[in-house]
Amino acid sequence: MTEAVANGEAGGGLLDAIPATNEQSPVRGVIIPAMVGLIIGTIFVSVFLAAFHAPRPHDLRVGVVGTGPQMAAISSGLASRAPGSFELVPYGSVDAAEDGIRDRTVYGAYVIGVDGGTAELLSAGANGPAVKATLEGAFQSLAAASGATLEAVDVVPTSSGDTRSLSVFYTGFGLVLAGFLFGLVSYQTAPRLRLGLRLLSLTAFAVTGGTITTLIAGSTGFNALPGGLAKLAVTAILLTGAVAAATVLIMRVMGAVGTMAATALLLILGNATGGGTLPVAYLPDWLRPLSEVLPVGLGIRALQGISYFNDDGFSIGVTLLAVWIISSATILYAVDSVALRRRPRTDLLTPKDVPVLGHSTVSRAAEHDGVLNSAPTGVDTA
Repeated sequence: MTEAVANGEAGGGLLDAIPATNEQSPVRGVIIPAMVGLIIGTIFVSVFLAAFHAPRPHDLRVGVVGTGPQMAAISSGLASRAPGSFELVPYGSVDAAEDGIRDRTVYGAYVIGVDGGTAELLSAGANGPAVKATLEGAFQSLAAASGATLEAVDVVPTSSGDTRSLSVFYTGFGLVLAGFLFGLVSYQTAPRLRLGLRLLSLTAFAVTGGTITTLIAGSTGFNALPGGLAKLAVTAILLTGAVAAATVLIMRVMGAVGTMAATALLLILGNATGGGTLPVAYLPDWLRPLSEVLPVGLGIRALQGISYFNDDGFSIGVTLLAVWIISSATILYAVDSVALRRRPRTDLLTPKDVPVLGHSTVSRAAEHDGVLNSAPTGVDTA
């Protein structure tokens, strides 16, 4: 190998024939970025327009307090006005209907007065203005058709720091975006970092980021999320960690394509199906199942449930978010273990066994052969 280096220098240059490493292919530098941008943009526009271009509920659960014949009349009236939009749930009392709204078994309740001349529409402002508008539009016309006067009652109003019921969405989106960027930058800056150190970095990031976000959004900050700080922090930490771990896994397995795949899955599909701006019942059938498995939907439902709806979604949310983290770490460990077993034992090769494939190979071989300090001027020995 020592002779190969010397001969290469004397003969005009094995090293001189190696092309400069800073030259980029036009395909890599021009076409690929444009294609990635077009694909991501097309997916984003298509998914969000499919979900929200004309949102209407599908089987939105609404309670009814009234007699059997009254409920049958309401069901018939809604079927003619908004077919497939509502699923009616009978309740025996107003208190039971209010409890159903508070634990989000139903999104509202229609209470028929004893004399039939009055009616109440119970709803939760914490579900957002779109749900309230949907319920009032449907049941106002229903009450008017029966000659009843409708009174709207907000059973679960939003906090003073969340007047439009959008804080859960923005909090969740911030946590998801932070987790995604961590996973992206983690592999871009240190692609060969040992798994143990990467997971340590991920854990420190998720705990710190989730805790800070909770303090900002919770009762100690803007009071946008009025729930218990401990449960909010646990959910925020697990949501951030789940997205970060999933992004790291996708980047590790898919390489350069992983950026586009993680963006499409976690940012676009995740936020479109998260339920932060509209409940899951407003999503098309093909998107709705994603809200129950992707980290965004799990986290947002839990954050909203902790804040307003008797911890609805908290138990299942933290459980599945933990599963995302553990599964991603386990798969990463398996992938790294397989790669390590397949890696050639270069420490067992003699200098003459190492092929001269390029500048870096020559430099490493020269170092191994003990001629590093005698490399000719101009040869990069790094």
